[in-house]
Amino acid sequence: MSKKKQDNVIMNDDIRVPEVRCTIDGGENLGIISTDEAMEKANELGLDLVLIAPQAKPPVAKIMDYGKYKYQAEKKLKEQRKNQTKIEVKEIKLSVKIAENDIAYKVKHAREFLEKGKHVKFRVFLRGREMAHPEAAKEVLERVWPMVEDIADMEKPPKFEGRYYNMYVVPKKELKK
Repeated sequence: MSKKKQDNVIMNDDIRVPEVRCTIDGGENLGIISTDEAMEKANELGLDLVLIAPQAKPPVAKIMDYGKYKYQAEKKLKEQRKNQTKIEVKEIKLSVKIAENDIAYKVKHAREFLEKGKHVKFRVFLRGREMAHPEAAKEVLERVWPMVEDIADMEKPPKFEGRYYNMYVVPKKELKK
């Protein structure tokens, strides 16, 4: 029955302290008893003696079915992962010299993404000499915003980051329902 688990749980014969504060799964408290007594009680019940708090004085141990406990913990973790929603971010790249009809085309796609509940990041890349006038990139984003503001909220306003001017928009709350 002596097993050292790979998840660093000290249990059964691996417990090397003279006495433990012992409880039985289900609530019964045995108080401070010797480790040998606790092991005998665990064997009697056909369960494992698991060290819960090894740094406590005296260490706290629990008599339980460790396999069942681990299974339920994994099941709970899977359930939490299943209930998580993954936010998808779509990136729309623009340039400083973009034509008005190209903006309209890119915004049309952005609106489709927003209607599907996806987040959209607009990026204007500054090349070479365009770096001398980053306000031109901000103006492009300021032309884009009125085209999507009816269905989106601006989470992050236009901001200069490295060689990019970024703006982050999310679907409006009433659309998410």
